[in-house]
Amino acid sequence: MKRFNNKVLAYKPSNTRSAIIGAAFLMATSAIGPGFLTQTTVFTNKLGAAFAFVIVVTILIDIAVQLNIWRMISMSNLRAQDLANKVFPGLGYVLAGMIVFGAVAFNTGNVAGAGLGVQVCTGLPTPIGAAVSALVAIIIFWQKDTGHAMDVFTKYMGLLMIVLTCYVAWVAQPPMVSVVKQIFWPHTTSTIAIVTIVGGTVGGYISFAGAHRLLEAGIAGASQLNKVNKGAISGIVLTGIMRFVLFLAVLGVVMQGKNLDAANPAAAVFKLSAGQLGYFFFGMVMWAASITSVIGASFTAISFIKTFHPAIEAQQKIWVTGFILLSTGIFEWIGQPVNVLVWAGTVNGFILPLALFIILIAALQHRLTPKYKHAPWLQVAGWLVVVALLWLALATLRRH
Repeated sequence: MKRFNNKVLAYKPSNTRSAIIGAAFLMATSAIGPGFLTQTTVFTNKLGAAFAFVIVVTILIDIAVQLNIWRMISMSNLRAQDLANKVFPGLGYVLAGMIVFGAVAFNTGNVAGAGLGVQVCTGLPTPIGAAVSALVAIIIFWQKDTGHAMDVFTKYMGLLMIVLTCYVAWVAQPPMVSVVKQIFWPHTTSTIAIVTIVGGTVGGYISFAGAHRLLEAGIAGASQLNKVNKGAISGIVLTGIMRFVLFLAVLGVVMQGKNLDAANPAAAVFKLSAGQLGYFFFGMVMWAASITSVIGASFTAISFIKTFHPAIEAQQKIWVTGFILLSTGIFEWIGQPVNVLVWAGTVNGFILPLALFIILIAALQHRLTPKYKHAPWLQVAGWLVVVALLWLALATLRRH
């Protein structure tokens, strides 16, 4: 039985390739949740074709963020909280607390989205759909080879989301010439859109999901650098493809002069574009996006605390189950409106600079990665992202 950091591995991949693909899809599907669908729809409706520029900017930022985080975690052979504690004793506990708190908030929205997806597809009440979805997630975590089960499930759910959304985008017939022009010369832009989209894609727990999955698979050290790079970039590319396809679908509907339902704008896009079939597809996409995000949030949240006490490491399946039940209970009690999903991404955009700051400081301490030297261009790109996100965050606060 393999061991990692002197602890028995709980998640064993069938092979290295499977683990890398699984890590990429875990990161991507963690980002593609109900908030992702809502945020993309809301900002496309607001910015029109100019949102294409925002997507491209955020993809570039996301790549810089993910390469910095994935490389340092994998090369140091330490999870983010343990790496933070090496930088400054106690800092890892602060980071873990922030990540877990944010994950609970996001997971409440994820459970809500899963319930909504079930309701759209079957007609069952949303609370029942949420409970059934939570049970599905718990069953996956209780499989003998949990890592492989997560890899397979998130991969096929991710592909399903992209295929169904591609169909809706094709039917919607967006103005592609205008989209291409706006990528390079947007007629308008939005700082809050950039902060929110970055926060929703690589903010909070999402930026660490794939990297921690690689550690669970034993993929760490300088010899694995190319594989780590491939996994990080693949995760962002997958997320970017889904974001762009959904943007095209929304844009096609908006450009036809159709009004979106403010209570559920993403559902309106699918229905207005492809009728009742499109609405059914929305339910499937919403459920797939939500249930994979439940899995990603739950896995990552517990990975942030399990190294702090042996009991958590030994009983992590029970802790994951409790985390899912907690999120489900919160949803059943208070629900999850659209505005909270949008602002949850914005809050993660504020947390991200701190997390990236810790990673960049760690990269300056060669003792943490004696066989690896962090690339200077990644350091520069990382610090530029930290400064840019802080500036955008302050600009957003001034506007609100």
